[in-house]
Amino acid sequence: MPLMFLDLDNTVLDRTGAFRGWAVNFLDGIGAPSPDLDWLMSVDADGLTDRWDVADQIRDRYRLTASSVDLVDEMREGVVANSRLDPLVACALRIADDAGWVPVLVTNGATRQEDTTIRRTGLDRYVADWVISEEVGVSKPNPRIFTLAAERVRMRISGAWVVGDSPETDIGAAAEMGLPSVWLHRGRRWMESRFEPTATAGGFLPAMAAVLAG
Repeated sequence: MPLMFLDLDNTVLDRTGAFRGWAVNFLDGIGAPSPDLDWLMSVDADGLTDRWDVADQIRDRYRLTASSVDLVDEMREGVVANSRLDPLVACALRIADDAGWVPVLVTNGATRQEDTTIRRTGLDRYVADWVISEEVGVSKPNPRIFTLAAERVRMRISGAWVVGDSPETDIGAAAEMGLPSVWLHRGRRWMESRFEPTATAGGFLPAMAAVLAG
């Protein structure tokens, strides 16, 4: 029974879509013009921009009196509220489980937000366990977080696959550990020269097919 290390945001769940859902409602609520959605999505940068920096840019652009603390909380709660587990993704996870794989989520992020998202979407019913960077004090691509994930389910890392959308934190970590990997390209080209994924996929379902075939 091999392990399958899965990234959460924009791999198993559509984090960009969830943020967009919050952003549309937020901008409408403050009366911002609809083209500003592109600006806010750019500032968010697929979740890579620090939440406090996003909040500060929002406050400055719209001259809001709301505190950065309130805005950060609203963003995090909005992303959770707009997160959905695609039924096809749930089905793919069930198929992987039936085939003998043990799916474990390994994600960088805030414990409260990520844990709430996993449970609220029902994703917790389709994975063996999960590890969140803030909770354990170590982040991807550090191999230690994958070791902790394996320990959670009392399994060895040997034979595991890594599936994720980040070249550095997912595929780079897999390369360092000597594990096969699948990169979700999401319309991007592979630009890293130091390492490369075992397989590339356009979405979660073909990524699962690549793992099962491998």
